[in-house]
Formats: sequence, structure tokens, C-alpha cells
Amino acid sequence: MLTPAQWQARKRAIVDVYAKPSNRRGLLQCLSVFAPIAGLWIAIRQASDGSPWIVAAATLALSLFLLRGFVLMHDCGHDSLFRSKSLNRQAGFLLGVLAGMPQPVWAENHRFHHVTNGNWARYRGPLNVACVADYLAMNAGQRRRYRYSRDILLSPVAGFLYFLVNPRITWLRASVQLLRRRLVRKGNAQSLADVPLPYCGSPAHYRYMTWNNLLLLGAAGVMAWAVGPWLFLACYAVSGSLAGAYGIVLFTVQHNFEHSYASADEGWDRDEAALLGTSFLVLPRWLNWLTADAAYHHVHHLCASVPNYRLAACHREHELLFAGVKRVSLFEIPAALKYVLWDLTARRLVSVTEVAQRGPA
Repeated sequence: MLTPAQWQARKRAIVDVYAKPSNRRGLLQCLSVFAPIAGLWIAIRQASDGSPWIVAAATLALSLFLLRGFVLMHDCGHDSLFRSKSLNRQAGFLLGVLAGMPQPVWAENHRFHHVTNGNWARYRGPLNVACVADYLAMNAGQRRRYRYSRDILLSPVAGFLYFLVNPRITWLRASVQLLRRRLVRKGNAQSLADVPLPYCGSPAHYRYMTWNNLLLLGAAGVMAWAVGPWLFLACYAVSGSLAGAYGIVLFTVQHNFEHSYASADEGWDRDEAALLGTSFLVLPRWLNWLTADAAYHHVHHLCASVPNYRLAACHREHELLFAGVKRVSLFEIPAALKYVLWDLTARRLVSVTEVAQRGPA
């Protein structure tokens, strides 16, 4: 058991050795996303006349590279992909357009997850996990809807809504509200910076959302013209929904697994949560590459400034430190995602089956 001083020294050693982004490696990783995606769209266009199986295979491959782009966008939000902050902002913006997500807005919300990791009183994860008492207070129909809405088979629907639909709807609602306020306040000298906006955190967020959506819609128009509107729409919707599904499953299983650490405000320890409330996904090498080593999420939560291309080496050097981290293999992911209830007393996540086996409340 490490003392607090030893623990801090170990974390400082990790930062000193591994929190060193490289502009060259960051650039190569971005190229490893944009170049294949461009090639896949060309293949879809060329195969559209008589090779539906090639179109289907290219669309599936497209979803995997979109997932890789999303993980790199995530790294830009931590300023860990490039050494230069300006390069992180620029690459994050372009990767955000690719993902359909205004990156600075998403990154700010994601940073809240990092500062509250393991504190389920403040953040309930992508599945919005209910505590056991709230679940038991539901009627039979409500419990059934709760379980079904968190089924892994619905992840493509969630991906479609989260990545392709909601960011557009949120921006349109914010724009309508802003237009209404401007009309009401016509002649008022109050600037946009002084006006709180609904549906977005700040005027700066609205600007990010606007540029993201305008560039995305413009690129979609060009692609629809080059590929054909119906073919583009079908391939974009399918690949985007699948990529969103992969991303939601990936980010969820990193914290939702058997008896994962789940504290309330009292007694919450951020370092303990990084080791006991974050998983290590044991994935094939090709999938680790596609997900930019997001499987080493325990290292990432211990130090978010470590670039994705240094996470594996950090894990290997400090393997004894991470001995207690939960390992989850690729085929164990569906079972891990069954842990969708928060047991406040035990300070851990439990499954619906476990709760049912306890008998009547």
C-alpha cells in the first residue's frame, strides 16, 4: 500500500516521463484518419454503380476510422495530441467537424467528467445510471424501459442521436432563441457577450457550434454533389451511427463494469477512482490502433496529459501500480455493460440481476 507521499511521487514520475506530446506524431495520427477516410469515400463513389458489397465494406471501415478520429478529438481536448496548444485547437476543430461535434464544447463537458470521475452523485455516466433505491421505486413498466434503453443493441440509435442529430438540433434551437432575443432587444446596445444563451453554455460555445455546423453542412453538400445525395446520406448515416455506437460503448465500459468504484461526495477519492473505477480493456492490437489506445483508460485518468501514443508504454512500466485495475476483454464488454445500477451503501455499481436476487426491498 503506497503512502500519500509515495503515490504523489509515482504520479509525478509518470508526468515527467510520459506527458510529452510530439507534434510530428500528432500530425501522423491525424493523417492516419483523414487520408483513409478520403480514400474510402473515393472507393464508395467508384463502387456505387455495381458493387454494393464494396460500398457496404467501405462504409463499415469508414465507421472505424471515424471512431479513431473521435478518440483523437478527445485527446485534443486535453492538449495531449500535440505539444502546441494551437495545433491541438486546430486539429480538434477539424476532427470535431468529422465527428459532427463542436470539439471545444464537448471537451469542456468531458473535463467535468475527469474532475468528478468515480463520484456518481455528480456524474452518472453516458447511461445516466440510477441508484438502486430509485430503480426499486419504479413500477414494472418503468423498470423495463430503464433496462431496455441501456441495452447494447440500442447503441447505434444512441450514436445516431448523440453525434448526428442532437448537435444540429441544439444549434438550431440556440440560433432561434438568439434571433428572438435580438428582435426583442432591437436597438439595445448590449453585445452578444453580455447575453446568456439557452441550449449552450456561453456565447463562445455558440460560436464554436455555429462554425462546426456551417463547415459540416458545407462539406456534406459538396460530398452529396460528388457522391450522389442518397448514397452519401445512407453511407454517412450508417457509418456515423456505428462510429457513435462504438464510441458510446467504449467510453461507457471504461467505467461501467462489475462492482466498479462508485462513491458519493462523502469519502470520494479521485486517485482511488482512477484505479478501481476505470477499466483496462484487453483488446486485439489492430483494435488498439483503431481506438488510439483508449483501452488504457486507467492511465489516462491518472494523468490526462499523457498522449495516447505513450499510454501503453506507461502501463507496461508501472504495471504493478495498475495490478488492481479491472481487466475487461473484448467479448466481456456486453456482460460488463449490465452493471447499470448504483449501490450507494456498497459504493459500487451492481447489475439488475444482483438487485433482483436480494428479494423484495
